Amino acid sequence: MSNDETVAAGRTEALDERAGRRPTIYDIAQLVGLNPSTVSRALNKPGRTNAATEERIRAAAAELGYRVNPMARALPTGMTGTFAIVLPDITNPVHFDLIRGAEQVARTNGRTLIVSETEGSAEIELETIETLQSSVDGLLVVASRLTDDELAPLARSKPIVAANHASQSLPSVIPDLAMGLRQAMDHVHELGHRSVAYLGLSGLQMGRTRWDLTLDLATSRDISLVEIAVNAPSIDAGADALRRVRASGVTAVLAYNDLVAHGLLRAARNAGITIPDAFSVIGFDDIFSAELAAPSLTTLRSPLREIGTRAMQTLLDSDLNRVPSRVILPLDLVIRDSTAAPSR
Repeated sequence: MSNDETVAAGRTEALDERAGRRPTIYDIAQLVGLNPSTVSRALNKPGRTNAATEERIRAAAAELGYRVNPMARALPTGMTGTFAIVLPDITNPVHFDLIRGAEQVARTNGRTLIVSETEGSAEIELETIETLQSSVDGLLVVASRLTDDELAPLARSKPIVAANHASQSLPSVIPDLAMGLRQAMDHVHELGHRSVAYLGLSGLQMGRTRWDLTLDLATSRDISLVEIAVNAPSIDAGADALRRVRASGVTAVLAYNDLVAHGLLRAARNAGITIPDAFSVIGFDDIFSAELAAPSLTTLRSPLREIGTRAMQTLLDSDLNRVPSRVILPLDLVIRDSTAAPSR
């Protein structure tokens, strides 16, 4: 019998002996010839072990069908290996890539990520975070409806990282609003627009930040800016804004997000109004449907997957997840058919 066959036979015998019970770190340690403490560290604290050794251990764990028991791991360490991502609207496509980025980091590091929706309600968000804190090791809070004064005390219990919104008291990962809005205002200015409407979300600090930036940019370019409030970041809210956009007399519109822009485009089409002849429209986020809109939507592309990736990496890093910081990622203007020079 060859050496390979001998090893294979030995592994088969080991598997036979374990029949009827779950494999443990001791089984993995025996298989790879390492100390159980090394195996435990590789599986429970990724990055603390030599990369090649960690890969061997994970391969052996997969071969044996080993699965981390979160409750058992929590007993000696107080850690469950489970994290949560809390977001306002799970149906909003803007969150899809962000969740994928975060989930991939969690999975690669042997962690579990659960998703919870708050329906865009600050009250539900607060209740959700307080409920989850007892059973998770930390939370990603996306586009939070809570103020910094409300989030800071919560972060004393379990680490919280802000994703897609800025926070003074938490680690946060955000798109570069100033960079993106500057490109959008330069674009409409170069096309010849001198009157622009901003469709902003009322009652949300993130919306106020965008308005303030847009107002400063418009003023410096001799553009007249009108604020039109929408009550939700949704298609219906965008459609409802059409009458006010037409009454304002503007030649271009900057929407809070792509869903609001989609709603405006749909309402205009239903009313027999041709875009961009009547007015140009710019969205925000570049969700997958932006290119499929009629007309295709000019929009600011947000690095959503990278936001989720960087935010989750920060949350898993115990040296970073409680220290206020800010990672700012670039926004890029994607020019499509919904913008053109004004026809009047």
